[in-house]
Amino acid sequence: MGYHLLTQAEADQLEEFFANTSTLPLAPPVLDQAVKLRRQRKMKLGDALVAGTALAYGCTLVTRNTQDFVWVPGLMVFDPFAAAGRS
Repeated sequence: MGYHLLTQAEADQLEEFFANTSTLPLAPPVLDQAVKLRRQRKMKLGDALVAGTALAYGCTLVTRNTQDFVWVPGLMVFDPFAAAGRS
């Protein structure tokens, strides 16, 4: 994320968002999904772990960078900036 490019209002929104989220453990099903994804296509480890987490827990992956994940079968991807009319 380009935190250095955020306005103060955007930074405040982000802090509020993170304050209202919970974390999910990096459990074996997440690792299994991440390994499977990296075997299918070249992707960064961080991206594979994020996508693997979303798949393992049945969550929607929220990212501005949807293009790196559109190829992942069964993965729900949401760009909050596109939904808000910002790109």
